[in-house]
Amino acid sequence: MAVRLGVVAVVLGATAIVGPGQAALAAAAVSGTGASPGPYAFAEGARSIEGARSTADADPLEPGTTYKSSLPSSGKISYRLTLDASSNAYVSVTAVPSPGSTVSAIDGVKVYLEDDNGASCSVDTTNFGAARSPHPIAAWGRREISPGRSLCREAGTYYVFVERVDPDGEGSSPDAWDLELVAMTEPPAVKAGATSAPEVWDSASPQPLQGEAEERRGGGGFAGATPLDRGVWRDDIRPGRTLFYAVPVDWGQQLHVTAELASSDSGGTGYLPGALNLALYNPARGQVADVGVGYDGGQKSGSLPVLPPVDHANRHAAVEQTGAMRFAGSYYLVAHLAQDVADSFGDGPFVMTLRVRVSGAAQDGPGYAGESEPKGVFDVSDQDREAAAEGVAAGDEAALRAVAVGGIGTGSALLVGLGVWTVLTRRRNAV
Repeated sequence: MAVRLGVVAVVLGATAIVGPGQAALAAAAVSGTGASPGPYAFAEGARSIEGARSTADADPLEPGTTYKSSLPSSGKISYRLTLDASSNAYVSVTAVPSPGSTVSAIDGVKVYLEDDNGASCSVDTTNFGAARSPHPIAAWGRREISPGRSLCREAGTYYVFVERVDPDGEGSSPDAWDLELVAMTEPPAVKAGATSAPEVWDSASPQPLQGEAEERRGGGGFAGATPLDRGVWRDDIRPGRTLFYAVPVDWGQQLHVTAELASSDSGGTGYLPGALNLALYNPARGQVADVGVGYDGGQKSGSLPVLPPVDHANRHAAVEQTGAMRFAGSYYLVAHLAQDVADSFGDGPFVMTLRVRVSGAAQDGPGYAGESEPKGVFDVSDQDREAAAEGVAAGDEAALRAVAVGGIGTGSALLVGLGVWTVLTRRRNAV
């Protein structure tokens, strides 16, 4: 702690040189401190936008841009997309119930996409599940160019609709929910590939990865998800909280994850089904699969279903879980501990262990005829691999760049501070 505070002092001492905003950002990155977390950390710079009751008033979504909006308790709202005739398009909607709200087991968010003639392109629903604990959940809309689909292939205007699944369900509160929306586009492949999903892949359940757990703290949202590599990772989670992690999975690689919740020392009793929920989302933030872990105060574990290796042709599968494993990139692990756990076992924190196995050698992708929006979202770069190995969140890297750029030629004191800071950043999760 003394060394870390010393680094903060060095960075703060450079305020006059690099500017107070950069120094504050740097100090926050080093110390790991900040304001009390809310239920979800929205992407920095997300644009505010209103959903329209009528498509005539629907505001446009630009691919590659993140938006913040609001979902009323009843009725559907709409947004507008302009698409070409060759790219696949995905719109992910993350719904964030307000703190203190209640939800039914089947309540959730429904997202569907239609063309300008009302033809359905896709429908997706994500629910809160048996624990009935409000937390951030995401569903996606898709416009896919596929030989097997005759609809939604034309260039033109498309509409994204969002609504609650069960706003009038028993125990559901009528509060509006915050929304985070992001639209993405995927260019076509250079060469026509397979038109059916691979029929043979290793579907055996591997043993959970073993070894000593290394501490790695989860992020508060998709944009700030903490990078994870293959390994055994430990984190603290409190009832009602949701933690986000990002695992780079390349073409041809297979992901398997087991989540464990340690025993409680509170002496409490009871049982809560689905107390720990671990959900997997793909790089377009479409849900792939999830697992609920019941809790009675003793140590419990659960594994995600066995999933196929990442393959461009998976999108042709009839099974949704297989179809969602359609591109390389960062796959998100989202862990939520139900609020009701506190009633029986206290406020915690509770120790959660994630055993992350990424198997198989990375392979060449399909070769895209153009750039995705956002750029690189369906790819695994060397920087992604380094971030996963080091556990350095994007915000930390941004702070480091801000101070480094602003401090060029400012003296050895700042350089020494940054050098120590870099070491601490790499080791902070093991402290």
